Amino acid sequence: MKRVDYIKKKKRRNFFRRIALLIVTAATAFFTMFLCLRLYAQITGAPSLSVPKASVFLDKNGRQIGDKFSAERRYWVELDEISPFLLDAVIATEDRNFYNHHGFDYKRIAGAVLKDLKTMRKAEGASSITQQYARNLFLTHEKSWNRKIKEALYAYRMEVFYEKDVILEGYLNTVYFGHGMYGVEAASRFYFAKSAKDLTLEESAVITAIAKGPSVYSPLDNPERSRDRQLLILSLMEDQGFITEKQKERAADIAVTLKTEDWADMKRVAPYFLDEVWREAEKILSKKGRYPAEGGWTIRTTLDPHHQKTAEEYIEKWMPESELQVGFMSMEPETGAITSLVGGVDYTESPFNRVTQAKRQPGSAMKPILYAAALEDGYNPLTFMSTERTIFTYDEGRSTYEPKNINGKFAGHPISLAQALAISDNIYAVKTLEDIGYKKFNKMADRLGLEIEYKESPAVALGTSEVSLLNMTNAYNRISSGGLEVEPTTILSITDAEGKTIYEQPKKTTKRVITEQDAFVMTHLLTGMFDPVFNDYSVATGLSMRSKQKRPYAAKSGTTISDQYLIGYSPSLTAGIWTGYDVGQQLTDLTDKAASKKIWIDFMETVHEGKTPEPFIPPKGVNGVIVDIETGGIAVNECTKQRLVYLKEKDMPQKLCTDKNLREQNSGEDSESDSFELFPFSFFE
Repeated sequence: MKRVDYIKKKKRRNFFRRIALLIVTAATAFFTMFLCLRLYAQITGAPSLSVPKASVFLDKNGRQIGDKFSAERRYWVELDEISPFLLDAVIATEDRNFYNHHGFDYKRIAGAVLKDLKTMRKAEGASSITQQYARNLFLTHEKSWNRKIKEALYAYRMEVFYEKDVILEGYLNTVYFGHGMYGVEAASRFYFAKSAKDLTLEESAVITAIAKGPSVYSPLDNPERSRDRQLLILSLMEDQGFITEKQKERAADIAVTLKTEDWADMKRVAPYFLDEVWREAEKILSKKGRYPAEGGWTIRTTLDPHHQKTAEEYIEKWMPESELQVGFMSMEPETGAITSLVGGVDYTESPFNRVTQAKRQPGSAMKPILYAAALEDGYNPLTFMSTERTIFTYDEGRSTYEPKNINGKFAGHPISLAQALAISDNIYAVKTLEDIGYKKFNKMADRLGLEIEYKESPAVALGTSEVSLLNMTNAYNRISSGGLEVEPTTILSITDAEGKTIYEQPKKTTKRVITEQDAFVMTHLLTGMFDPVFNDYSVATGLSMRSKQKRPYAAKSGTTISDQYLIGYSPSLTAGIWTGYDVGQQLTDLTDKAASKKIWIDFMETVHEGKTPEPFIPPKGVNGVIVDIETGGIAVNECTKQRLVYLKEKDMPQKLCTDKNLREQNSGEDSESDSFELFPFSFFE
């Protein structure tokens, strides 16, 4: 009996020893596994939480007008920029123990594993917020044990190295909410046209519901399912003490209004302009040593929404239903800020920007650049020249060129620079180029920002060199600014994802490319295209716009067989327009030819509406005098074609218009008949 008892005791001891050994072994294995896991985490380090962020474009008033994103539209926001209702709804629905576990809710996991074993498939998930965040960053949504193991490893590393709030913030900014929206801020703007910080309780429940399955619970695609899950989330929030029963009932009774149409409207704002903004931003950021593709930039632009809308409305109104294309822009003289830009009739059909990318012949719109050089070379508005039919020779006498005017006629008497510019006389322009020389013309063009090298052909005086509308408009803008070296810009400031200001628009430049006096004299010369007093063998080129003109403008048009240009300005705004066909088609239809002037004058009058008309104020050293335009003499009653002309003090006329010698001098023939060109450019205005 004693032996039997001994054997039993021994068996019990052996059993307990085996149990103890098993426990020790299990504990050792668990400890070793934990140690290895910790060692793995330390060796691999903190997983990167960086994700691409959308860059936001604002107009000059700070209103969002668009965005730029690489693959996912996401606007990163911090926790304090998210509605507390939304934070509570997410915790209550996705991971109620988030702040109390270390990345894994073991009770939920155990329940899910038992269910998976029973069904022999991955049927139910129990992922914590940390695990879901890890999956969003590094993995796919494949339902497999391999993916779950990787997810667990990433989640553990994240819990080791990052605070709970950092993890929650990251999760809320990476969840997909359907319709291309990533993160709660993008979802809030898309569905409710507001920031995530302004979401109400009922709206927060709708947003949270979508995260369960965007294709299933989108309030746009499946409003009934979205509603059912919204009510479930409100109940979960009440059960867990986040809200009261009264709050739940009130939220359930409020009808949620979606505002996705506001998003659609916002996405249509100035697409050509925004393309140019991003190109400029890339250059600025690269110079600052930053990587543009990292995203998260807030770019405040120069866009004036009133100017942009006005330009688009008149383009839609006056552009004919043909293949005629358009480029239009406006900018501020002193800052170069581009306030509107339209690069074509329809961005969806053609994103090619005809303001910045197309180079076309400006025709007579080039003449103010030529005459700016002439003013420096001693010309003045009362410089008279004979403009009869002339054949020019060039290329050492091997070539000839015979320019014609748009109506095929010529002046039968000498005309002044002021009149030549107003009626766009071509003979006067070519003679001026021959007189001052190509070098001075090229230098003036370069100083005004045209950046082109003109060929030594007399036709260049009539705008045969191709140039972009942006550069041409900027050249006029520099004249409008009083000769300042103004650079066109679309950006006021850039801040990064952390709110740090990376760039601010430089202060107004003080460097001049031409004198203030020459700039003003040229400006006043450009007002002549609207004045019928200059009518002669041809009429002033802007008379078709005169009936709508309610304030002073300085402008010049240009016409070739395939292009229409018009660039001009008031004291506070410069605007330029080009119309034409993209490829191989000439302008023949009168409606096509009329579009540019109609759009330009309607735009200028509308954006200035309600403002007191501004005069062009002459600087010191420039004086005004009323002259007879036929002789250039000081006007008296006997001379009927009178006009106010501004000249530099040294150029002021000394004789009356009735002076016999003056009248004979400016009514005689000019014996000059120099020569030029290969092509009959009779199509130039």
